Formats: sequence, C-alpha cells, structure tokens
Amino acid sequence: MNPTHPVSTNAPAPRTQPLSGPSASDLGTPTGEPQPPGMADATSDLISHMTKGDFSGIADYATTYLAPAVFSAGLGLFVIFIGYMIAKYLMRVISQPVCRRVDETLGKFIGKMVFYLIMLGVVGAVLSKLGAPLGGLAAMLAAAGFAIGLAFQGTLSNFAAGVLMLVFRPFKVGDFVTAASVSGKVNEIDLFTTTLDTPDNRRIIVPNSSIAGGTIENMTHHKHRRVEVLVGVDYGADLHVTRSALQQAIDQLAEHTVQGDDRGGAVVLAGLGDSAVQWKVRLWVLAKDYWPLNEALIAAVKTQLDAAGVSIPFPQMDVHVKSSSDSILAGPGTTAANRVRPARRAADRLAG
Repeated sequence: MNPTHPVSTNAPAPRTQPLSGPSASDLGTPTGEPQPPGMADATSDLISHMTKGDFSGIADYATTYLAPAVFSAGLGLFVIFIGYMIAKYLMRVISQPVCRRVDETLGKFIGKMVFYLIMLGVVGAVLSKLGAPLGGLAAMLAAAGFAIGLAFQGTLSNFAAGVLMLVFRPFKVGDFVTAASVSGKVNEIDLFTTTLDTPDNRRIIVPNSSIAGGTIENMTHHKHRRVEVLVGVDYGADLHVTRSALQQAIDQLAEHTVQGDDRGGAVVLAGLGDSAVQWKVRLWVLAKDYWPLNEALIAAVKTQLDAAGVSIPFPQMDVHVKSSSDSILAGPGTTAANRVRPARRAADRLAG
C-alpha cells in the first residue's frame, strides 16, 4: 500500500470536555449553599420538634414561612375582590344595551355569563400564582365528572332546560304565563330556575326542567285577546229578542273593541242544554284590558237580558211531603184519635 498522505504518529490527542452538570452560577445559587426546605417540610419539622417539647423554631418559622404565606393569601384575596368588582361592572355595562335594544331576558343571561367567566379566570390565575396544582385539580375533576353528573343530574337538567328556554324563548320577562301548574308574571329567567310573581303578589320559583317538560301557556304573547262569556237563557225566551239583547251588550263596549279581520264582537248560538239555551258572547280586546273588560261584558249581558225580560234559569229542587206519613209510621188500623206516644202513656201511669 502506498498512501498518498502519510500518517503522523506525533499528532496530539483530541481534547475532550469533562462531563459535568450545570455550574452553581447557572443555577443562581452560591456554590455549596444548601437549598432551604419548602413550607410543607418546614411545617412538618416544626410539628415534630414541638411534639418533643422544642418550641425554639416557632419564631423563625413564623418569620420565614408563615408571614410570606399570609401576605400572599391576603394579596390573592384582594386581587379576587378587585376582579369581582370589575366583573360586576362589566356585567352591567354589557347587559344593559342588550336589555334595551334586544331583549331583557337575553341581556341578563349574557351579563351573568360574562360575570362567571371573569371570576373563573381571576380565581384560576390567583391560585396558579399561589402555587396551587391546577393540573392535578383538573385531573381530579375529570375523574370525578361521572359521579358529579349523577349527583347533580337534576341541576344539570335544569341548566339544560334554562339554556333551551333562553334560545327558543317561549316567553320573556314581563309575560303572564301558566307553566308547571303555576300562573304568574315572569320576573326573571335564570340558568336553573324561573321566578314568577302571582296576581296576589306571591313569588314562586319554578325549576326550569319542570317548565320545559310541560305545557306552557303564554297569555300575553299576542297583542289581542278574545273575551268569551257563556250564558244560558230560558227555553221560553224568543231567539231574536235574546240575540238583540246580547248584541246590545256588545255595543256598550264598542269603544274598547278591537276591530279588523276576525276581530270585533259576535253573538253565537252555542247549543241546547238540559234546562237552558246556551249562547256565547265574544269580544276582541287588547290583552292588557282583558280582565276589566271580561267583567264589564258579564255585567252588560246580565243588564240587557233583564231589560229584555229574558230570564236565566238556575237549578231548582221541588220537595213533596205526603200527608199520610203519620199513618204509615203508626201502622195499619190506627187512627189519629187513639195514637198516643209511649212517653205520654208512661206519664199517665205514674200520675194514676
């Protein structure tokens, strides 16, 4: 072999770096200085010394560990309080324009969602700065999610029903509804419950799942409502006279009647009952005037029927008394002259 380049036997050996860890200066601590124990270790050591009767480390523990921890906790609570005030302010600022321009129910819902999201972010940030193990907490919540879902299945169903009602909006704040066998004016639609105020000024809180799972009657959804009075008259009354009297009752309330297609007032012959001829008197009015005009129409119907001489039948009971009841009780062959009560006979014997 004839190599083109001779190999030098006197070449120095390659210089290698020594295998070593990061220097003390890289770690930011002086060389050889021990790391101070954490608060958990210090607390454990203090308790072990106190059980042995050594209380000399209490002052050092309070100065080194307890005071900074209390300061950090107080600072965290102060930050949470500031976050609470900011969340309340932003909730009001965001919800008020939506309530005025769109819908009051949707505005309150958006405001509460903004409040909860801000508070969740502030509390999470504070706990993270204080060193709370948020990752482990999230894992624990995820592991316990199934059990929590079973325990709060009623609450979760109320939440789902509340979201559906806020999306589809079968009613809004201010409507008069009948839901879950409760009638009242809607005061507030929350995520879990709906608050109703009854006409006699009672506040009733109904779970959203009970409302969403039943029939909902919204009596103020439409602008107009129809008042209907059912009245029965005597079979001897003339039909034309009766119709004319009922029409005059409608004409008395003409200024409050809503006119238009399928509106106005009407008198309908409804049927033939057991003891009366049934009539229906109908009148379309504004929804806000329903109850006062319902009473006014009933009074007008009664007044006009009385003026026309048309009677309204009512249930009656005839009692028949038989004059031969005494003879039946005394028995056959007994006359009124010789019937004497047993008590009278006993008194006569005593007197004799």
